[in-house]
Formats: sequence, C-alpha cells, structure tokens
Amino acid sequence: MNDTSHGTSGWPVAHQCRWLYKSRTANPSGRETLYQRFEEFGVTPETQAPPVDEAPWCPFRSHGDFEFSEIALDAALNKGQVDRLLSLITHIPQGDTQFIKHEITVPYKKEQKVFEVHARPLWDWALDLLGNPLLAPHFVWDAQHVYKHNGMDFEHFFNELWTSDRWWDIQSRLPPNLDGAAPFCFILYADKTKLSSHGTVKGYPVMAHRANLPVNIRNGEGIGSGRVVGWLPIIDKEASEQGKPGYINFKRIVWHELFLKLLINLNQYSKTGYSYMCYDKKMRWLFPVILILSADYKEQCMMSLIRGAQCKCPCPVCLVPRKELSDLSKTHAIRSAKDTQAALDIYRQNKSQGEELLKVLGLHAVANILWIVDHSDPHDAMSVDRLHTVHSGMGGYHLDGELKTILDDVGREAQAAVEKSYIISLSIYAWLTIVKQLFYAALHVLTRRASPEGFRILHVIRSYLQLDSLIGLDVHTEQTLAMLDAEFLVFDAALKDYVECATTSNTHLWTHAQRDITRKGVARNFSTRPNEKLHSPLKAAYVLCSNGKDVAKQALGDAMDDSGDDIGHIAFDGHIKLSSPQSCSTIQDIEMRLDVHDRAFQGFCKKFSDFINTSLPSYGYQLTRWVTILADFLIHEHHYLKVNYENTVDWRQSTDHLHCNLLFHGQSCFNCALIQLTAERAIFVWLILMFKCNIPDNGTFQFTLVQPYTTGIVGIKAVPRVDSIIIPLKSFIRGALLFPDPEHHGEYLVVKHVDSDMFLCMKSWVR
Repeated sequence: MNDTSHGTSGWPVAHQCRWLYKSRTANPSGRETLYQRFEEFGVTPETQAPPVDEAPWCPFRSHGDFEFSEIALDAALNKGQVDRLLSLITHIPQGDTQFIKHEITVPYKKEQKVFEVHARPLWDWALDLLGNPLLAPHFVWDAQHVYKHNGMDFEHFFNELWTSDRWWDIQSRLPPNLDGAAPFCFILYADKTKLSSHGTVKGYPVMAHRANLPVNIRNGEGIGSGRVVGWLPIIDKEASEQGKPGYINFKRIVWHELFLKLLINLNQYSKTGYSYMCYDKKMRWLFPVILILSADYKEQCMMSLIRGAQCKCPCPVCLVPRKELSDLSKTHAIRSAKDTQAALDIYRQNKSQGEELLKVLGLHAVANILWIVDHSDPHDAMSVDRLHTVHSGMGGYHLDGELKTILDDVGREAQAAVEKSYIISLSIYAWLTIVKQLFYAALHVLTRRASPEGFRILHVIRSYLQLDSLIGLDVHTEQTLAMLDAEFLVFDAALKDYVECATTSNTHLWTHAQRDITRKGVARNFSTRPNEKLHSPLKAAYVLCSNGKDVAKQALGDAMDDSGDDIGHIAFDGHIKLSSPQSCSTIQDIEMRLDVHDRAFQGFCKKFSDFINTSLPSYGYQLTRWVTILADFLIHEHHYLKVNYENTVDWRQSTDHLHCNLLFHGQSCFNCALIQLTAERAIFVWLILMFKCNIPDNGTFQFTLVQPYTTGIVGIKAVPRVDSIIIPLKSFIRGALLFPDPEHHGEYLVVKHVDSDMFLCMKSWVR
C-alpha cells in the first residue's frame, strides 16, 4: 500500500496511516481483511454493548434489575448489604460452591495409597461464565492477525492471546466441515502456598482463567477473572524414600491422576466439539484447549514431567543440554508431546533402553495427563514466568545478591552512600523494584576506578533492566521483538564478562521470550502474578474462618466470596485535570512569601505579565489588548495533577499522577514532566507551582511555573532556578522520573525503566 492508495474504507493512507489498522481471522467463514481507524479498532460486533430495549423499565437493564432495585429500596438496604446480596447472586451462575471431593488410589510398593482432591470440572465452570450476560459480549472466538500502519507499511503486532500464532494454528487445525469451529481456551496455574503465618499449614490450589476474555477482565478482580478450580493434596515427604526414582515417579503419577478430575469432558469435547448458541446468536462448535500453563519453574517441571534443574536437559520447553545453559545465543530443538510419547513408548517396550533415552531427554517415565486434551501440548503451553524467573530469580536473587556482596567489599562509606540514596528513592518511588532502585543508587559508588567488579555488575543490571522492560511490553511489534533479540546478545556478553554470575535454567528460559510472545501474545497473558494475588483470600480464609480442620473445604468455601461486577472504568476524560486546590492568594503574596526561599519566584509578577502578553498568543490564545497584572491579581494554587496521554506501546490512554507539594506525607514532592515547549521541541521540566487564574476578557486558564532542563554532556541539566518559565498545563505530555548523574555534576539521567511508554520513547530518541 503506497502513500497515494486508499483503504477499503475510502480514506487516504497518507493522511491516516498512523491510525490505520488491518486484521484478518483464522476462521474460514469469518470476515475478510478488515481496515479500521484507531477509534474503531478493537470494537467488533462481538464486543459491542447490546442495544437497550425500548421497555417501560428503562433505564434498568431488565425487568429483573428494576424489581431488584425496588426491593432494595423498600428494604432500605445500605451499600454493603446490596453488594453482599449481588455477590451471592453472582456466585450462583459462577458455580463457586460446586466443588466435589474425589478420592483416587495409586499403588506403591504393594500398598494402595489414597489421596483426596477437591475439584470443580473446568468445563462446567467455563459454561457458567459463558452463560453470564455480563461477560458473554466480551468473549472472542476467532484468531486474528493484526497490523498497524507505521507510515511506510503494515507492521504485525501482538497483544491479546487470539492475536498470537498458537491460537491461529489451533483454529486452523479444527474440523473444516464444522461451521463456526472455535477454540475454547483455558489458562491453568498451580502452586503451593503457605496458609499459616508460620508456614506449617500449606495449600495447593489450582486456578483457571478463561483465555477467550480480554486480559483486563481475566487478570482483574471481578467476574470473569481467575478462580480456584481445584485443591491438590501435598504428599508428605518420607525420608526413607527421598531421591528414589520409584518414589519420584509415584508423586508425579499422583499429581497427574488428581489433575484428571479437573479435565472431565475436556477429553471428549476437544475431539468432537461442543455445539453452543453464543451471545451473538451464532451457533459455534467449541473445542476446549489448555492454551497456557502458568507456573514457576518447579511447577513447570511437574506439569511437563521433566526431571528438574540437575537433569541433562533441564528446560521444559527445549532440549538445551545443561552444560550449554550459559550460552544464551544458541537455539535448540523444541520439545513436543509427540516426541515425548514416542520416548515413553520405547520405555514401555524396553525399560533399560527407554530409561537411557528418557535420561538424555530429561524426562520421567510417567504419562502426562494433559495429553488427553487435543491441541494442548504441555511444552508449547509453557512460557517464561516474568515474576519468578525475571524479577524474583535473576533480579531479586542473583543480581541483588551479587550487588550487595560487592558493596560489602567496597567499604562502609560506599555502603552508607548507596543506602542513603536507596532510602530516599524508596520513600518516593516505592513502586520501583528493588534492583532498579539499587542500580541508580549505586551508580555514583561502583565506578570503573572504585570497583571494576561492581562496574561490570552494573552493566549486567543495565542490560537486565532493558530486557525486563522489553519483555513486559503490553503490545509487541516486529520492531520491538527485534530489539528484544538484540538485547539478549548484549545481556549474554555482559553476563559472560561478569563470570561470577552463573547462568541457571531459569535464566535460559528468557531465551524463549520472543517465541512465547509470538506464540501466546504479550507477557501479561501468561504471567503468574494474577494467580499469586489469589493466594491472599485463601490465606485470609484459613486465618479468619478455619478451625484448622478440613482445611480445603473451609478455605474453598470462604475464600471465593470476592467477585464483583466491575469490568473497568475510565477515571476521567480529557487531557489534564487539576486537583487538591488550595486557598486563593494574590500574586504579590506568592512572590513575597516564596521569593525569600526560592529564586524561581524572583520577579514572578513581571515574569507572569510578560508571559501572558508575549508568549500566550503563541499557544493559540488571541488577546484583544495588553493585559495588566496588578499586585492583587488572584491565583488559585493546586497540588495535584492527572495527565492523560497516548501510550506509545499499546496506543491507548494512560494516566500519570503528578504532585507539586511542599508537604506531601511529611516531605516535599515536586515531580518532573515532559512538555511540548514548541511545535518542534519537547523538554523535561521540574514542577514548581501549578495554578488557575482568570485573565480579564479571556476566561480561566491553567498554568504552571517550571524549571526547564537542557541537554547536558550525557543526560540533561537544569537551568538556574531564576530562569524558571511559565507554561500552560495543556502543553504537558506526561510525567517523568529523573535521577542525579553520578559522573556529571548538576546533570540528571532520565529513568526510562519507569514504565514501558517512557522506555520506548527514550529508545526512539536515542536512535
């Protein structure tokens, strides 16, 4: 498509290329290639709200809603009582009480071992959600390939699960003779958790998400979010049996036999399909698929039945030899259920020959119960776990630990300097991960001269932060995936230069990040973080509602009363919103009161008068006469600002919260921002004063006094405070986080890892 061509909707690409999207579906009977503008993209007949029926009970959604409201008003129910009643009603279709206790018997050494599992069949739970009228319009069935025009060509991008290659491949393999055949996809998670404060009582929940729902719903906390669907037993460790191959295999056989109770009906329907009349009045054939297994490395080993970190091939996704884990630049053959089944068949025919083969492949001699569900290869369902592998593993354990060890060696003064910077950043930017804060706090201490070893570890951390930011993007394009590949080579080189930091199987899993994103969409689709949050109500149920007996039944009964009916909301419309108003002051009072302590207010009245009369017209405001600013001119100060902006990652609205307050939680807090100074120039500024005022004959305006930053040797440098300027608040682009440059006095580094939008913006500016 060239600059003069037209899309199917009739608008010139030359004028609309930045906002033009293209999508096509895997369903042969689906729509043809679809072109959409930005405001139309993502709004399809499947996701649009149904039209309101013309009925006497409007504006209520239904007659039942009207009657419920009438009863609530007549009974004078308060908000809490109404919420509890709605929650109870919601749980009826959710099926939260339909847990069934099963017992299975597994032989071991001529003894029959009995185990209990509490399970709600996945199929029944999923159909309950599908029948919920609040969720039904949000289900997506067909795989999509989506593209955004970048000014030259259409660029393929990935976000939701149905935009990934795996969903497309699965739907393409469904029976072509069934009109409306679609994957009915599940995300499963399992992990042990400590229920008691001392960790003596543990639980083993299994959680599920509906992959056909948008990520903001399934990863949220309301209806349609993750739910506990099973409770596995924790097999007691027997000292006399530890390390014995027979006992190791026995525990895995038990796990998979218990897990089978969750898969009732999935085996059959994954082969034949299930006919269902969907919300859009289309009959579809639904084929259940285990699309994602979300778990930490230990649980991935259990789900994929590999032998763990010390086996010859310790990766659950590929066949990398353990001795080659340290080389992140190499690629290896991908595991598949078909190859694993073939190896197990050889073992059944010849145990000695088969055992040698299984050892080479790093597999246990156990059949995987997930094989019974078609299109649900457990190896393909595994993904890099950003929470445990990236944040807690490399970032929270290895790099953080190495950095603290080095700081112990450089002396107390250096430790005190880092600790001081760390405490300051912790009090202001507590939401940043520990390794990010320590990285910036250590920059001025671990220099090349002071600590060559520390300097090298900072290079490793720098590349780690780059990788983490790239992996965590909410939308990936072909360009960002190429950046991810390139940064892996940088990280690999930095890691090898710092020889003390050995590569583990967890680090190797990062090498599959690009494949995971193209196969399953962005990282938040397969993150364990939403499931880890569900541990909290289980722990609370045990502590507050359990008598310590029959833990599974009581925890499952009391912990699931946590759903609501909120699917998301927009905080406010528009670009900026001032809040936290203070009392009015005259411009003379502000200048006299603040000029004593801050030179930024020197000549504030004259500076404001000059800005109104000479600079304001350049922002598009026309003045009919010269405006005289008198000493009693009133200014209404504000301490808080919300800024909406278009995120460069997913092209949707994001919000920054900025403070300009001398006393915010006991200390001063004046944030920084990125502003559009002129049509061609954007700069960083430090907020000094935000205010509203009324300009005679022109109306109310919102301004801010700021200290600009100019380009320095490496980073950016603040102009003298006396050279502060006034700008309209509408010129704000977004908030920013700056950190003092340890090598260049008076300069600052832009913290690009503060969020994905700033990360990509800084990347593009550097290029």
